[in-house]
Amino acid sequence: MFGSELIEDRVRNPQQKGPAIVPFITAGYPHKDGFLSLVQALADCADVIEIGVPFSDPMADGVTIQRSSHLAIESGVRLRWILNQLKTISINTPIILMSYLNPLYVYGYTQLAQDSKDAGVDGFIVPDLPIEEGEELREILKLAGLGMIQLVTPTTPKDRIKKIAAKSSGFLYAVTVKGVTGGNDGLPQEVTGYLETVKALTTIPVCAGFGVRSRSDVALLEPLVDGVIVGSALVEAIEDQVSPVDFLTSLRA
Repeated sequence: MFGSELIEDRVRNPQQKGPAIVPFITAGYPHKDGFLSLVQALADCADVIEIGVPFSDPMADGVTIQRSSHLAIESGVRLRWILNQLKTISINTPIILMSYLNPLYVYGYTQLAQDSKDAGVDGFIVPDLPIEEGEELREILKLAGLGMIQLVTPTTPKDRIKKIAAKSSGFLYAVTVKGVTGGNDGLPQEVTGYLETVKALTTIPVCAGFGVRSRSDVALLEPLVDGVIVGSALVEAIEDQVSPVDFLTSLRA
C-alpha cells in the first residue's frame, strides 16, 4: 500500500487513541543538514508527515512559516533537493508535500509524479490551485497512485465543499480559521458546526489544520475530525529547541 490509499489508511487508523497527528515542517529548516534526521524523528510519532516546499510568496501561511520558508530558500532548499534527499531514507510513515503551484509546474507534472513516487512521497497539497484548474495535475498524480489533498474553509459553501471533497484523495483538509496559518487566538467557537458540516458532506477522512497549537485544541477537534494538522506551533517549538517528538506527544497527553 502506498500513495493516497496509505494516507487514508493511516488517518483512519492512527498509531494511538485519538485523532491522527499530522505534523508540518518546512523542508530544510531550521538547518538544511538536519532535514532527514527531523523527518525520521517525526516518523516515530506521526501518522502522516507534511513537508512544506519553500516558496517565495507563501500566501496561505503566517509569519512563522513565511520566515522558515525564506530562510530555507536562502540555504538552497529546492523541490529537486527535497526529492533527492527523501530518496535516501526509508520510513513507514506516509509523506505529503505541501507546495504552491509554481515549483510543481516548473518541475513538470509527469516528471514530478515519477520522481515523487521514487522518493517515497505519497501525496500533495497545493493551496493555490482551485479544483477548476487542477484536473491535469490530479490525473497525473492519480495515474501514479499519489494523493491530491484539497482544502475547504469556513467560508466555502456547502455545495462547493461537496465538489472539492469529490476531487480530494487521501483526506480532505478542513482549514479551521479565516486567514493564514499560525494564529494565536485559538480556534473559533463556530468551528464545531463547520466541521460537522464538512464531515457530513464527504466519505473520505477529514483533517483539521490552521490554529492547532495545544492539547486542548486537539481535544476540541477529536470528536469532529479524523486527524489534526499542526504546523506553526511545531515550527516554533523546533526553533525553541524543544524536541519535536516531545511536542507531538504532548498533544496526545
